[in-house]
Amino acid sequence: MEKSCWLNLSLHLLTILSAIQHPLISHASSDYSRHPPRRLILTPHRRSHSDPQQVHISLVGRDRMKVSWITDDKSSSSVVEYGKTPGKYDSSATGEHTSYRYFFYSSGGIHHVEIGPLEAGTVYYYRCGGSGPEFSFKTPPSTFPIEFALVGDLGQTEWTASTLLHVNRTEYDVLLLPGDLSYADSHQPLWDSFGRLVEPYASRRPWMVTEGNHEIEMFPIIYPHGFTAFNSRWPMPFQESGSTSNLYYSFEVGGCHVIMLGSYAEFDEGSDQYEWVKGDLDKVDRRRTPWLIVLIHAPWYSTNLAHEGEGDSMRKAIEELLYQARVDVVFAGHVHAYERFTRVYNNKADGCGPIHVTIGDGGNREGLALAFEKLTHPSLSMYREPSFGHGRLRIFNHTHALWSWHRNNDSDSLLADTLWLQSLSLSKQCTHYQWDDQPSPPLPSLTTPDDEL
Repeated sequence: MEKSCWLNLSLHLLTILSAIQHPLISHASSDYSRHPPRRLILTPHRRSHSDPQQVHISLVGRDRMKVSWITDDKSSSSVVEYGKTPGKYDSSATGEHTSYRYFFYSSGGIHHVEIGPLEAGTVYYYRCGGSGPEFSFKTPPSTFPIEFALVGDLGQTEWTASTLLHVNRTEYDVLLLPGDLSYADSHQPLWDSFGRLVEPYASRRPWMVTEGNHEIEMFPIIYPHGFTAFNSRWPMPFQESGSTSNLYYSFEVGGCHVIMLGSYAEFDEGSDQYEWVKGDLDKVDRRRTPWLIVLIHAPWYSTNLAHEGEGDSMRKAIEELLYQARVDVVFAGHVHAYERFTRVYNNKADGCGPIHVTIGDGGNREGLALAFEKLTHPSLSMYREPSFGHGRLRIFNHTHALWSWHRNNDSDSLLADTLWLQSLSLSKQCTHYQWDDQPSPPLPSLTTPDDEL
């Protein structure tokens, strides 16, 4: 009863806040009407106390998967049974469970179980805790092609539901989320509601996430370090990459090295995160993982007036490390709009720098960031639009990838921005790597409005 009352009050207050409109000016094209925020979605728990809920999976190493779920019954077993045939489980694994308290809120049992080794590109069926429904997932491929879905600042509104439906309509291998998941903002039952909302998607494909400002949930003296719910519910494979914090880590999948940085962990030179990312970049082998991708929350480059300059200090501390490593692309959230930059370094166009993309438009309750500064020419910003949507990065081989951004438009998802990318690991001007002269596989014949970068 206590949880229910708190959740209802939280939703009522947050709904009022989400309805507040700010008279901002849009610099997007006039032929499209911007949609306002929509109401929060409360996703109830309809299973028994011992049945799993909020099931989601994440990658661990090259051939393992972490299965996470919650049960109201804290004594439920932390076991996953799995196999390649529906209803037939040849293997099982046992993991661990935890729980946490946040003021008057007490979580259910939070279970984490690693399963594997698993075959690449294979569908597995699984059951959590020895009861409840059967789930299934498909492991990512071991090599190219591979496709990432990208969405930031997701929340749990009607726009969130629309975004997730659009993402799910086309096959992808891994979802990348650069922070701001549930928008619980210390109202812990909203973490449970969010977990139930995303379960149909996050239980089918691995979700790899990093933290945003809405995950901090810090309270002086009582919860001085923050991230209690985030670290308990969404543990990522930070130990496997030598990190000491769930707030920053890296992983490899299908020919890509992906680094998830923490905008809200110490990042200055000499800090744990700085030393870790420096060492992690030094270990990258571009012959094995020719694509190098980075995610952060607060963008380092933005022409939007929202959160202006918030990523500057981190950029000044770490940007050179990414530049020297020839990172291909950096994805960010935080700003509730879409924006894509040219290759850039130190506030100047640079053919050896990464492309920066802001994708903080998943459907959050705060609405869109409509106001952009006036562009100067030539501009580093190549495309910008304050609309809800999601992105997709389709990497075809070790040389080429196609980026696309899809705008939400009620029941439709409209392709609004596309760009061909060439890996910097192949650039003779930017890297010392020497590749064998082998022809690349033919690329799909697609017409895009932008040049190759």
